[in-house]
Formats: sequence, C-alpha cells, structure tokens
Amino acid sequence: MHFGFALPGRGPLARPDVLVKLAEKADALRYSSIFVTDHVVIPTAYDSKYPYSSSGKAASDWDQGYLEPLALMSFLAGVTSRVRLGTSVLVVPYRNPVVTAKMLATLDVMSGGRIILGAGVGWLREEFEALHSPPYEQRGRVTDEYLRLMKDCWTREPVEWSGTHYRMGRVSVLPKPVQKGGIPIWTGGHTDAALRRTGELADGWHPIGHRDPARLYPAEYAEKVAVIHGWARKAGRDAKDITLSLRAPLELVPNRPHATGRARSARPDGALRRGSAPESAQGTPERVRLTGRHAMTKRPPAAVPLRARVLPAQSRRGGGLGRGAEPPFE
Repeated sequence: MHFGFALPGRGPLARPDVLVKLAEKADALRYSSIFVTDHVVIPTAYDSKYPYSSSGKAASDWDQGYLEPLALMSFLAGVTSRVRLGTSVLVVPYRNPVVTAKMLATLDVMSGGRIILGAGVGWLREEFEALHSPPYEQRGRVTDEYLRLMKDCWTREPVEWSGTHYRMGRVSVLPKPVQKGGIPIWTGGHTDAALRRTGELADGWHPIGHRDPARLYPAEYAEKVAVIHGWARKAGRDAKDITLSLRAPLELVPNRPHATGRARSARPDGALRRGSAPESAQGTPERVRLTGRHAMTKRPPAAVPLRARVLPAQSRRGGGLGRGAEPPFE
C-alpha cells in the first residue's frame, strides 16, 4: 500500500507558505502523492444534494474560495521533485477537454511525468449552470467522451474527433505527456455508472469512502472492485492494470485500546480507519487486498508519524501497482 494526502485548497491554510512546506515535506518523507481538489465557483445558495454527507449539504465553511487545481499543481511542481501530483477530483465537464488535455500534458512534461488526473462528473447543478457547462443531466456521458478525447490528445498525432458532445477537425496537439500511454486517469465515485466508467476506460479507481451515506467498508469496497473488474474484462482490458485507491481520513493513535475508544466515540463523518501504527494503516495482507493499494488521507498533520511508523513497515511488505501509483521509496 502507498500513501498520499490532500492539500488544503481553501481556507486559512491555502497559503503559499503552508502549501510549499506541505509539498516539500511530502517529497522529503517519500510520500507517493499529494492531491488538490476542484471547485470553480461556489453558489451562494443551492438545492443540489452533496453525495458525501448524510445531511446532503457540504461543509459550512466551503465558501472560503478554492484555489484553481491546475494552476496550483503547476506551483507545486516547481517546489517538488519526486512526489506525484494529482486532482481529487477534477470535474471534467467544467472545462474544454482539449485545453485541459494540453494543460495536463504541459504539467506532465514540466514535472517530469508526475501527474495523475483524478476525474469526476460533478454534483453541483448550480455550478454547472454558472459555468455554462454541458447540461447537468448529461454530465456522465460528457465525462466519458471528454476522457476518451483527452486520451487521444495524449497518445495520437494528429488528432481528429467527431463525437456527440465535441467535434474537432484534424489538428496537432503537442506536447505529449512524458508518461507512456498518457496521463493516468483515476475516476472518482462509486455509483454503477462510475464503476462502469472505471472498468471501461480508467487507469484507477479513486472513491471517497469515509462519510455516510457513501461510506465504504472493506467488504463493500471489494464488491465494487469486482464490478469494476467485470466491466474491464467486458472491455477487453486486464483488470489487474487498474490501480485501486481510497480517499479517507486516517487517525494514528498509540495503541489498540486507544484506537478502540476513539472508534467508539467517532462522529459519522470521522476517520474510517483508526488504530495503532503500523497495523491500522496497513492492515493484514487480506485487508489490503480488499481495500485498495493507494490510500489518501485528508489530514496532512499526520504525515510525519505516518512516515516514521507506517511507511517503513509497508515498504518491506511491497506489492505491485497499476499506472499512476509509484512506490513511496526508491
């Protein structure tokens, strides 16, 4: 299993000095990846239901302003040299797919091949409308087509496209990404459509799984992985090439009794996994197979103890991964 964490993209910690320190720390501590998230505008009022909260509402402080993720990744690429840089997730229908492909390819070249595209369909109708994006009801089909077009932009030359949602005559799209086969795409979500999308065209699965009503426990995660693998086989793909990941808070405590007490008092939106390091973060080999091989926590302050107590043991254990998930140690 390999570990990464999400950087603060909004609020009082979304400052250049803080982001530089966190990114440099991730590089120095041999983390596998750091991720940034995506909102372009925040409606002052909305009726859309947030899928990762039992209340249907996003966090009360989410209107603090999000840094644009691709611009932020460019900044982070300049202060790091090894750690991979990803989106968790980029809402694909919000942006022109050819421009997005060009920007990501440029980032991949300038970073030395370290980019991961975490891709999602979005959930906030009001944001779609404000951006004059494709119709909200068509966002899944638009995402599928845009991702396929972006792959062509990364792997073909010249590129020509005649689809339902985008048309383009024969053009040259350069530069190409450094990474062979293009930038790895990790699709978010765990609806039936998201599982199909992952199996048919993605390089990895990147769900959020720590909040009701979308909490993912190991057995359910494994069931959904089986569905993804089924779609991959139908598409003529090798299911083993699909990287499995999970975004969830991770809390490290001194020992198992402490972990048990913390788990009993946990809030519904609290950490999905608690326990003493290194066992709680790694799990047994069977549990790792169930819950994925790339874990991402949204709590950067855990970076130092995680590196000191978990990653060395995990490095000794080893294990292969798909595209976009490099080992945390060289």
